[in-house]
Amino acid sequence: MIEKKFDIDPHFVIAIEIIYDNLISNGINIVYIGKFNHNVIKMFSSMAEEDMKNGTLDYTTQKRVYHAIVEILQNMARHSDEISDKSNVGRGLFMIGKKRNKYFIITSNRIKQSHVPKVEKSLQEINNASLDELNEMHYEQLKNGNLSEKGGAGLGLIDIARKSSKKILYNFIPINKHYSYFLMKVVIDKRKIK
Repeated sequence: MIEKKFDIDPHFVIAIEIIYDNLISNGINIVYIGKFNHNVIKMFSSMAEEDMKNGTLDYTTQKRVYHAIVEILQNMARHSDEISDKSNVGRGLFMIGKKRNKYFIITSNRIKQSHVPKVEKSLQEINNASLDELNEMHYEQLKNGNLSEKGGAGLGLIDIARKSSKKILYNFIPINKHYSYFLMKVVIDKRKIK
């Protein structure tokens, strides 16, 4: 029996090579595009946890990174405005990387243009808050928070900011008059174990 060769466009191979080289040179080691449901969250959480255990991260930093990953994935599953099917599973792009002494998580998902001002206002308030203010915001939201139409109490971004060591970086890139891509980057410093 003659073995069939994998027929592929050479331009596609070049594009993959360029993407691969760019991901590696930027420290990105996990990339996912698609649906975000409970199983995907569990899989990536486990992968990230295993990767951190094999490294030189202290336990506290491991927990901060792990918690941020879970919270970000849950937010994407719940709050993406690109719903993939009737089960209301969100879709998007998720990347984890590490470079020098930092872990970073980059996400992108569609958001309705009408939601951009509210999300940006929340991010600005969170980025301008001190850790004490974030803790107070967290407490107040737990005490008084109302559930959104998508089932969240608004704790996600506050929790992510409390676990990260830097401001949440973000951008909104218009797709058309109805949607934008919401890009977010969360950075968490890691400390080496002595």
